[in-house]
Amino acid sequence: MNEHVKAPAAPRTLPRESATFDAYTLSEIRRAAATGIYDIRGAGAKRKLPHFDDLLFLGASMSRYPLEGYRERCGTDVVLGTRFAKKPIELKIPITIAGMSFGSLSGPAKEALGRGASAIGTSTTTGDGGMTQEERGHSTKLVYQYLPSRYGMNPDDIRKADAIEVVVGQGAKPGGGGMLLGQKISPRVAKMRTLPEGIDQRSACRHPDWTGPDDLEIKIEELREITDWEKPIYVKVGAARPYYDTALSVKAGADVVVVDGMQGGTAATQEVFIENVGIPTLAAVRQAVKALQDLGMHRKVQLVVSGGIRNGADVAKALALGADAVAIGTAALVALGDNDPKWEAEYQALGTTAGAYDDWHEGRDPAGITTQDAELMKRLDPVIAGRRLANYLSVMTLEAQTIARACGKSHVHNLEPEDLVALTIEAAAMANVPLAGTSWIPGQSGGF
Repeated sequence: MNEHVKAPAAPRTLPRESATFDAYTLSEIRRAAATGIYDIRGAGAKRKLPHFDDLLFLGASMSRYPLEGYRERCGTDVVLGTRFAKKPIELKIPITIAGMSFGSLSGPAKEALGRGASAIGTSTTTGDGGMTQEERGHSTKLVYQYLPSRYGMNPDDIRKADAIEVVVGQGAKPGGGGMLLGQKISPRVAKMRTLPEGIDQRSACRHPDWTGPDDLEIKIEELREITDWEKPIYVKVGAARPYYDTALSVKAGADVVVVDGMQGGTAATQEVFIENVGIPTLAAVRQAVKALQDLGMHRKVQLVVSGGIRNGADVAKALALGADAVAIGTAALVALGDNDPKWEAEYQALGTTAGAYDDWHEGRDPAGITTQDAELMKRLDPVIAGRRLANYLSVMTLEAQTIARACGKSHVHNLEPEDLVALTIEAAAMANVPLAGTSWIPGQSGGF
């Protein structure tokens, strides 16, 4: 035997990536170590969360009678603000556009949102930073956000709005304030917000003139007096303790409560905040509805749910769980052209890819939506983008109607928890509906 022949190497196991220290986590540790600053980004939570995908509808069969295709009517209209307002908002569809600020978004983007919402008969919302002429001029129904920062706030614009939304918090950052970095503080944005140009801005995390629900009641009365009791008053909360927040909002006199889950987007905030604060939208809906029911105010005070709404199935599920309407933000931006693959080369030049671009705070959005750069803004045609949004809203509505008809409902608001089952124990517990194939709701005795 040749003594110089080497013995075969012992088999080795394949390299194994840690589930705890995965590639993204390792890259974030390296980035933090190199820069000494936390990461900032836009959009909402990207971690996997229980969501509406974990629910299914029970279509009609023997025990239920379905409606026939498009020959039998299925209503989609909704009225928001029926509690106290002289002029509640009447919408043709139960899908609204959530608040997104001018500053975070470009002027053409705000115009496109107004055009698309108006074409389909729904409302849009101003966001932090005040009301723009583009948005008011192209929105038949515009909700004015009243935020802790008070940026751009003035009584004249409040009177021009069709409703006022008092923002206590957002789903992406309940308990935190927003950011708008210097590169997006253009001369126009600076003038509207009374800020120096090019200087980073952080919004307040709480209102400066009230500290709790008793003070909020006084603030709502003040807003009603400014608008001669005509305009509905919404209160928006980030989903954290939705039962108590909804109950306290009702006590303070809200006409509408908006509950925003942690999948809801933001213009810019800390990554650690987005991924680790708040609760999923699915977990928030039933708690908010329960608060309204316990107070005898369900359907008297309307509930709008937002955070990760993507399609007509999500809309139908939110309504079945007890919401009156939903609001979309991130999905609306995608409909306008955000993260469009046609800009892939430019996304890659920014170190990302279409579908993952979230550095909205940098103001370099190739699609011209989350930017104040004059050249980039020219890329977004508000007429075409508005038409795309209207198409998307129309499809979502048709999808929700299709599901409602299959469940034998002549109006989307007739959908109910009884029409739903859950695919996971977690979703069953959060939505308070049975696990599919059983009658068991986690936390409740009995079932099979």
